[in-house]
Amino acid sequence: MLSEDESTVWFEVIIEDKIERAINYKCLTGEVRVGDVVILNTTAVNLSLGTGGYHFVIFNYSNSSKELEGKGHIMKMRYTPFQIKCLSAEEEDSPYHEKFNSFKSLEKKIFILAEIHSMLAPIAAMIKWLDPTVKVNYIMTDGGALPIGFSNTVKLLKEKKIIDKTVTIGHSFGGDLECVNIYTGLIAAKEILESDITVISMGPGIVGTGSKYGFSGIEQGYISDAVNNLGGTSLIVPRISFKDKRTRHQGVSHHTLTVLGEVSNTKSTVIIPLLGEKKNSVINEQFKEHNIFKRHNVVYEDGKDIEDAMKYFDLNITTMNRGYKDDEEYFITLGAVGKWALSYLKKGR
Repeated sequence: MLSEDESTVWFEVIIEDKIERAINYKCLTGEVRVGDVVILNTTAVNLSLGTGGYHFVIFNYSNSSKELEGKGHIMKMRYTPFQIKCLSAEEEDSPYHEKFNSFKSLEKKIFILAEIHSMLAPIAAMIKWLDPTVKVNYIMTDGGALPIGFSNTVKLLKEKKIIDKTVTIGHSFGGDLECVNIYTGLIAAKEILESDITVISMGPGIVGTGSKYGFSGIEQGYISDAVNNLGGTSLIVPRISFKDKRTRHQGVSHHTLTVLGEVSNTKSTVIIPLLGEKKNSVINEQFKEHNIFKRHNVVYEDGKDIEDAMKYFDLNITTMNRGYKDDEEYFITLGAVGKWALSYLKKGR
């Protein structure tokens, strides 16, 4: 065994005399022990996917059956062989059911909308480094990995008390709360978890196709509309890099430009980091070209303290295998977002 927690086991398997890594989700396939014979899904490793590197247990011959556990009747991964039931926070058997019926408004609560999972830790760390009393919670969408147990980042952030609680929505599962969709996830963050600031992103493994609209991070657009429709404060995190070798992701990523320029239909706040005249000029020109200054509230913030915040919490976060020194602008952007969100929160208190 490599490591284990209450939901997930990381371990080594022998495949044709080769030792490789595998993951077992207990809620799907039960416990796994040394000597067990298992059937594996090897697709991620065979395709060399960025968040792959592991095989996944489909069936364990030592577990002939898996009993249903707990309350609830809402199914996730519906109508697949792996469908599981969970107690959704909204359903009638939930102690929180009436909170959804009596909900009126998010009352300007702050929701930070990140595109990719690697944005979560730096943003939350910046907030907690500046003010450890702020309650930061996390909503994980189903645009990437579905089990929250797959995210070592979430586990680490909870251990270090950088984030407090989690909500998994749609077909993602394993959070402290389960919700059916983004709207009820937002309500749960405010009414049940009593968040000061909530960060929203998919789990590890964004889907991209190199086409204009073919990426799962496009969810930022309609999630921002959901936040605004319910009366919250929507902060959209721009994906900025001057080190990505792909032209479409240089400066402001085409993902961000598409979300801000076309997909979102309501006005959100977009935080731009102070990166120096030359780089900020590039960003400003991209925003002008896509009419973003007219569509959204664009503000500027200094995020350079993000390196100190991550060092304080001993976080070694990478994005596309690039750390802080390899892609400073990416991380400074996240620091700026966290810093601005906290200042906005304090103005409203």
